[in-house]
Amino acid sequence: MFREITLGQYYPVDSVIHRLDPRVKLLGTLVFLVALFVVNSWIMYGVAAIVLAVLIKLSNVPFKFMTKGLKSIVILLLISVSFNLFLTPGEPIVKLWILTITREGLEIALKMGLRLVLLVLGSSLMTLTTTPNQLTDGMEKGLGIFKKIGIPVHEISMMMSIALRFIPILVEETDKIMKAQQARGADFENGNIIERAKAMVPILVPLFISAFRRANDLAMAMEARCYHGGEGRTKMKPLKYEGRDRIAYILMFLYFSACVASRFIPLK
Repeated sequence: MFREITLGQYYPVDSVIHRLDPRVKLLGTLVFLVALFVVNSWIMYGVAAIVLAVLIKLSNVPFKFMTKGLKSIVILLLISVSFNLFLTPGEPIVKLWILTITREGLEIALKMGLRLVLLVLGSSLMTLTTTPNQLTDGMEKGLGIFKKIGIPVHEISMMMSIALRFIPILVEETDKIMKAQQARGADFENGNIIERAKAMVPILVPLFISAFRRANDLAMAMEARCYHGGEGRTKMKPLKYEGRDRIAYILMFLYFSACVASRFIPLK
């Protein structure tokens, strides 16, 4: 299960999306996620799905590889859909014992599920097409204006980049620990919820120890290289906008404008 998490991984291929400036991809991801909460019609959800499908096609990242990340949110997806499906008042269409499915609840549940799927895929697309170094440089450059008011932009960008980079590392570490515990007779599949939670303790303890050890090694490595923050540091590959980045900004603006306009235009 843990190996199915794609968030934080980088897929090294050559594509138009990979060659975009990281600032464009960061802002584009933010715009796409915000737009998912702005729209409220099936037509615009369909447009969002088509836009994401086109971007995935342009990224040259296999769709099957990207959808693996959805397996890790199945439980969250089921909980969100179930709560909206059975607890939303409205016109009843199906009654199951003490549970009632309403027309309004069904619509909200479907939209919530679709929104969550698109959110995960959109976020994964950004990390799969952007290296941790590019993420750090893009965030630092894009948020550079906040340096003037004393916000440590470089340090914040570095922490977020390291956190994303550690996700696949910790996932791999978790998988190794689980296999080692299963070889010793541990059972993570059978039993009730409490028994399964207790079975996770032998995984969490060594995982936390490993995470702290890796963090300590990273800190020592940065100190050994005289790391002192972003002040006065130069870039081996300075970020520079190109024509494709400007076109991406224009398309981004048009898409978000259409999403905002859909709030004031009655659509089904």
